[in-house]
Amino acid sequence: MEATITSGRPEHDTKGRDVAALPKAHLHLHFTGSMRHSTLVELAARHGVHLPEALVSEWPPKLRATDERGWFRFQRLYDIARSVLVTPDDMRRLLRETAEDEAAEGSGWLEIQVDPSGFAARFGGLTPTVELVLDAAREAGAAAGVGIGVVIAANRTRHPLDARTLARLALQYVGKGVVGFGLSNDERRGRAYDFEGAFRIARRGGLLAVPHGGELLGPASVRECLETLGADRIGHGVRAVEDRSLLGTIVDREVTLEVCPASNVGLGVAATAADVPVRELFEAGARIALGADDPLLFGSRLARQYTLVRAEHGFSDAELAELARHSVRGSAAPDDVRSRLLSGIDDWLAREPGQPAV
Repeated sequence: MEATITSGRPEHDTKGRDVAALPKAHLHLHFTGSMRHSTLVELAARHGVHLPEALVSEWPPKLRATDERGWFRFQRLYDIARSVLVTPDDMRRLLRETAEDEAAEGSGWLEIQVDPSGFAARFGGLTPTVELVLDAAREAGAAAGVGIGVVIAANRTRHPLDARTLARLALQYVGKGVVGFGLSNDERRGRAYDFEGAFRIARRGGLLAVPHGGELLGPASVRECLETLGADRIGHGVRAVEDRSLLGTIVDREVTLEVCPASNVGLGVAATAADVPVRELFEAGARIALGADDPLLFGSRLARQYTLVRAEHGFSDAELAELARHSVRGSAAPDDVRSRLLSGIDDWLAREPGQPAV
């Protein structure tokens, strides 16, 4: 079964309850990667940015990042996409459309991850970039009816001192929209323990620790995120299934794994969606929050991840509802938002398939 779709519309089921109507939180979405493909093409034309065929006629691109050459191609496409975000209005548009898409997918709370370093030169520095993103997120979330928290993410390929700078910056916005501190990019080019200082700063300031790990590298990468960075959640983390002791620790500590089936296939981490170990992780007792990662490059959004899990792993509607609960409980959503989403999940499950929401 294909792990990606090319439609920007939410996924509606023909079997079981409509997963787009299932209230949920989205905890693994990257800023540039959340852009609509149509917006990418339009902004590129407006700003004179040449797009390769992989981002136009051959979209979504064929990717495989399990070797360095493949990751370089993935990163190159991502960087090209980021280059079309030239003005503050472009940034606001991206967040407005992302919030609209999240609402259509059933997401009532979004935590979007951004590395302000990638935009700082364009928007007057790190602080103005963060303030632009936070203001745009507040505006977009209010208009779409979706709560939005921002995760400031460090880049593994940059110096760890840069990560400390970002951690200190993030702390200035605790309670003002920033909810977590992350670590992304190629695991093979920056070990987690190099960034312990930055995460110590972030954790002491009350931010969730949400590094990536266990995607392109194995269980040792996940263990570093747990033991060295004090992870509350782990982006991907699917390779933890290869170490039963490690998986047991994840379960005992109630660490949420942000599992992204379509992107795991798109990057070659798994051969097919059926090979992503969602069922094995779930039955071991792990908390799983399904995520879309970068819809712009993988071609599918959040609801599609739920339909993939239903189709490829035989998840019942009751199990899909439990995954949605995992996403809410693993989030930084305010108590009132949590209560509303959890109640909505119960209501979704109480309705018969095909019965519309009241």
